[in-house]
Amino acid sequence: MRNFLTCVGLMALSTAPAMAEILDLEKDELTFGFIKLTDMAPLAVAYEQGYFLDEGLFVTLEAQANWKVLLDGVIDGQLDGAHMLAGQPLAATIGYGTEAHIITPFSMDLNGNGITVSNEIWEAMRPHVPSMDDGRPQHPISAASLAPVVEAYRAEGKPFNMGMVFPVSTHNYEIRYWLAAGGLEPGYYSPENVTGQIGADVLLSVTPPPQMPATMEAGTIYGYAVGEPWNQQAVAKGIGVPVITDYQLWKNNPEKVFGITAEFAEENPNTTLALTKALIRAAIWLDENDNANREEAVDILSRPEYVGADRDVIAASMTGTFEFEAGDVREIPDFNVFFRYNATYPFYSDAVWYLTQMRRWGQIAEPQTDAWYDEMARKVYRPDIYLEAARLLVDEGLASEADFPWDSDGYKAPTPAGDIIDGIAYDGRAPNAYIDSLPIGLKGEQRVVGTEIQG
Repeated sequence: MRNFLTCVGLMALSTAPAMAEILDLEKDELTFGFIKLTDMAPLAVAYEQGYFLDEGLFVTLEAQANWKVLLDGVIDGQLDGAHMLAGQPLAATIGYGTEAHIITPFSMDLNGNGITVSNEIWEAMRPHVPSMDDGRPQHPISAASLAPVVEAYRAEGKPFNMGMVFPVSTHNYEIRYWLAAGGLEPGYYSPENVTGQIGADVLLSVTPPPQMPATMEAGTIYGYAVGEPWNQQAVAKGIGVPVITDYQLWKNNPEKVFGITAEFAEENPNTTLALTKALIRAAIWLDENDNANREEAVDILSRPEYVGADRDVIAASMTGTFEFEAGDVREIPDFNVFFRYNATYPFYSDAVWYLTQMRRWGQIAEPQTDAWYDEMARKVYRPDIYLEAARLLVDEGLASEADFPWDSDGYKAPTPAGDIIDGIAYDGRAPNAYIDSLPIGLKGEQRVVGTEIQG
């Protein structure tokens, strides 16, 4: 009987699922912050699927009121880490706004955002948008179709206001990119004027993501750039029309990151590895088997403690489709990407793109060398930590060797012109050449002085 039980035990061990090996953690009770957006999903999944617990981590997830509160919470230690705008660790590290050294060992997703306009603005834009054979609008929709509307408002002496979520948000840079690609000036920043509205045709201002639909419905703004589910919420409420997704703007563009202070990572190296392992596992779960787990993910995200929007609204973009107008549902299987295409690897070239946009619009007031862009990217984005965590997962049988870019130098291959709405390629290794190739925006030695661009 003893030999039989021993054999049974060995068989059970040989067929048991792979398990995470718990590291010698410096800190095992952690609080992470997030904003109510669908791209916080890796945090929710790591919690709900038990991946944090597998690593010996006892995690509390706390929704934050806005991005500024979230950033301050990480800097002052009330939060151990957070779902962040990719521009936040970079801006803080270079000293734009709040100064602090924040790093990211994990990129949270690709794509996931959209630009929505009110019904009134869409009605005015629609005559300028080409139609397909079935009468529906042809996508992607250029901001050139918005230009006559903005001009009409200007002729009536009315400012044209749109919203974005934070000055260093992806959404700010994406709506600026879209506007500029359509020939509209989105405005500049200067050290003396941080409104970002110097010389603007379209006045952009900050609105927290969950408040976007109501702010537009009230007429304070005529449209906005935001992450999901707040574009689909406008469709569900019948108050607006998403005109473009960021996947259509720039195919597989980088989005949120997970941010921690450099001090936290230095003092808690094993804890940093453990949380990164858990997040990688969550990202794998979200994308595996052709997004087979997305319906379950939608159930999780719709809970009030996470995103708290209606399940159908979250599912409208999370499960491979996107609804532009009521009934105009289109297939966009990569609207949300959490692991495919090395989505979780913190590429230096992603960091460099954000820095180029900061320079383009005057948030980086002075010209910088290509070497400076590379240096700043390396200070913030930490693929070394990411790959160490990935190696542990592979060795534990929890991830596949083939799924990680072990030999990467941290730079993606250049994004081809055909993948970006303005037809201008992006190469992270040549940031100044890229900046100079963009028709609208600062370039070379140019600076914003008062209300003028000089140089």
